[in-house]
Amino acid sequence: MAATTKTPIVLIHGLWMTPKSWDTWADRFRAAGHDVIVPGWPGIDDRTVEDIRKNPEALKGIGLKQIADNYERIIRALPEKPIIIGHSFGGVITQMLADRGLGVAYVGVAPGQTAGVTALPLSTLWTGTPILSNPFGKNGAKPLSKRHFHFTFGNDLPRAESDKLWEEYAVNSYNRVFFEGVLSVLNEKGGVTHVDYARTDRAPLLIITGEIDHVVPPAIGEAIVKKYHATGSPAIVDYKTYPGRTHRLVSQDGWEEIADYALEWATSHAITETAK
Repeated sequence: MAATTKTPIVLIHGLWMTPKSWDTWADRFRAAGHDVIVPGWPGIDDRTVEDIRKNPEALKGIGLKQIADNYERIIRALPEKPIIIGHSFGGVITQMLADRGLGVAYVGVAPGQTAGVTALPLSTLWTGTPILSNPFGKNGAKPLSKRHFHFTFGNDLPRAESDKLWEEYAVNSYNRVFFEGVLSVLNEKGGVTHVDYARTDRAPLLIITGEIDHVVPPAIGEAIVKKYHATGSPAIVDYKTYPGRTHRLVSQDGWEEIADYALEWATSHAITETAK
């Protein structure tokens, strides 16, 4: 890869996905001259979708802190602080990494709630039902059915088209991640996803949502931003929502507009610090 003076970008995928879900944005950002790093969660790493479905054992029992710690190790090995962008539960991890001061700018694309953000629309609750309905499966790795994928990711598409995307992208869940995320909602101080909303030295954060997202509808994005703003911290937290967009913001038709906005916002708001 050719040398670049542009800020590197770390992309963090979400639950039920692999780094492949970022192929669209990663290619676009590389074409714009950025080094783009897209690590998989521990257990996913650089494995294929097919391999993970056949053998999901490595996903069992892994939680959010372990995943965040893994990303921190990767980021601290970079020559300079990156822009960090996360989708869905990757947006939760992005906020956890922001609390550790690891980036020069952050973007949460349809991010889940961090600890203390109590907004929980019915559609969001329904997305977790297949996992949360079995507390004995907390450390499991439950497959994502095509039916549930249609509700969570493909609700703008006919079922047959959604099923094709399931074949290409969907992998098993990290059940523990879902339980930890939900249990943190009412445990702001002690939840796994705890962050200090009042930090004054946090680099700028952008939250993006889609109007018809069943997993992270705008009500959640708005609640996240409100939580940060309520502290009176001068750290920048901005918000942007897109009409007609589902949870598949990174690949739904028209994703280029969102990717370009996220990149322009991040590069224009990035702090100038380059050393860790």
